Amino acid sequence: MRERSLASLVGTAVGDAYGERLHLERRRRELSDPWRWTDDTEMACSVFHVLDTHGHLDPDALAASFVAHYDIGRGYGPGVDAMMRRVEEGASLRELAARSFDGTGSWGNGGAMRAAPLGAWFTGDPARAATEADAAARVTHTHPEGVAGAVAVAVAAAVPPAELFDAVLAHTPPGEVRDGVRRAADLPDAAPEDAAKALGIGRRLSAPDTVPLALWVVARHPDDYEAAIRTVAPLAHDVDTLCAIVGGVIAGRVGVDGIPHGWLRATEPLPSWV
Repeated sequence: MRERSLASLVGTAVGDAYGERLHLERRRRELSDPWRWTDDTEMACSVFHVLDTHGHLDPDALAASFVAHYDIGRGYGPGVDAMMRRVEEGASLRELAARSFDGTGSWGNGGAMRAAPLGAWFTGDPARAATEADAAARVTHTHPEGVAGAVAVAVAAAVPPAELFDAVLAHTPPGEVRDGVRRAADLPDAAPEDAAKALGIGRRLSAPDTVPLALWVVARHPDDYEAAIRTVAPLAHDVDTLCAIVGGVIAGRVGVDGIPHGWLRATEPLPSWV
């Protein structure tokens, strides 16, 4: 499923870059060409790279790739930036992640934002996608909700649209993420603004207030990349991450040809090491 995973990675990057550009426009910041992607894509590249070289998600290899390719200019959160400074001093990234937030781990959306290419790699095997996503998330996010967010996105990317909510609910562990996905499944005909109000828009940068809306939009536009991105972007607070998740899940299904060509051309290419 390498081709689907790579398409998902490209879809993640384009969605991420589209969302980041909108974020900059909202804050009247200087815009650059090409559209630049953020840490969401950089970390997703490591996920793809490890799968491509190992055939499965090796947590130690993923941690090493995160460290090797860390670029502070990509807009990482303060938690990751702080951990990377400690890693430079000889600490272990995985151990730091487990000790973060007084040992509870991060429940942020960082595990979810990079999970779509992993799910696409294991298309047709949602149980395997869930297991591998759990391992991938724990490299930086060990809180149960942070892990659950990654699992939910990976499973969504691994199954056909008609099976999305049933599969995600079957494989996502109980908690706030799963409860949010259940609410999303119960809102098939809601207006986007009402869905956003009920599900969250990423304002807390957490998995529970990011993943449910992303999957609601995917279910609403399962095979239409542009419509999905244009639906979620105006609603989102954490706009680059929501667009990255939505774009990654849908692109794994529709392929690179399903992404608007103008957006593809405008987005900076993936790094050469991918």
